[in-house]
Amino acid sequence: MPELPEVEHVVRALRSAIVGRRIVASEIKLPKLILPLSQSLFNRKLKGATITGVTRRGKFILIEIEPFAALPDGRATAPRRGLQKPARQQGLVLVVHLRMTGKFLSLSAEDVLPKHAHAIFYLDNDRRLVFCDQRQFGVMKLVRRTALTKTKGISELAPEPFGEDFSLAYLKATLARSGRTLKTLLLDQTKVLGLGNIYAAEALFRAGVSPFKEAAGLSSKRVERLRQAILDVLNDAISDSSTSRVNLEQPNGFSYGEAFERFWQVYEREGEPCVNCGARIRRIAHGGRSTYWCPKCQRR
Repeated sequence: MPELPEVEHVVRALRSAIVGRRIVASEIKLPKLILPLSQSLFNRKLKGATITGVTRRGKFILIEIEPFAALPDGRATAPRRGLQKPARQQGLVLVVHLRMTGKFLSLSAEDVLPKHAHAIFYLDNDRRLVFCDQRQFGVMKLVRRTALTKTKGISELAPEPFGEDFSLAYLKATLARSGRTLKTLLLDQTKVLGLGNIYAAEALFRAGVSPFKEAAGLSSKRVERLRQAILDVLNDAISDSSTSRVNLEQPNGFSYGEAFERFWQVYEREGEPCVNCGARIRRIAHGGRSTYWCPKCQRR
């Protein structure tokens, strides 16, 4: 499953490919993808709209859209900056969660449509933005920009890890209020954002903290080390395209996490020597997920 660094790379690739483009038409082949909106209403809201930006909130991809605005004579025109728009023409955001197997592709009109293509956006440069999802767990929501922060799934998220709100004081308070172990808490996106199973294991190892220690019992010094380790491992995964190679024009050009494997110090290294002390890396099922740690460097 793509984690925050992978989603960041998808956002950057989309930003380069579709910002400034106009959506000529859209086609939904999997109705449940856009529930509760109907296909006709979804397509009508997007027809003629301009894509103005692509950002991210946690693992949610946010595609910002400006709809056409109606002129007094009934004609349609793209809204201009500074003009007042009717309430029904307020800016929209297409909120996308890739889940396990979702991915975007940028295809020409001549390219063969791949399997599991559930949403197709026809752009004004004769290209198609296609959303594919083999497992069909992906989600798309079309919401008003003003209502984005109140949207279910986004409103509950913890602060962005690279933002000012993810402060040392915030992390100390969050851990102090929890009765869970560190590993299970770090995977909770409403408490600490951006860490999946891989990055949680790597951050705990870098901080020298046991994944099984109770969060509330972590000393101030170790909380500080853990916060820095979280920032470091996410930054390392994002920088230099180390986590994912995203080529929207290649149907088989996606790779999530594979290029980052060479940086893993504990994840999926059960039985191998620790890079720091030589002890054997161990693995155990914890909280329903595989947990990897060094028993010497990460003592309780």
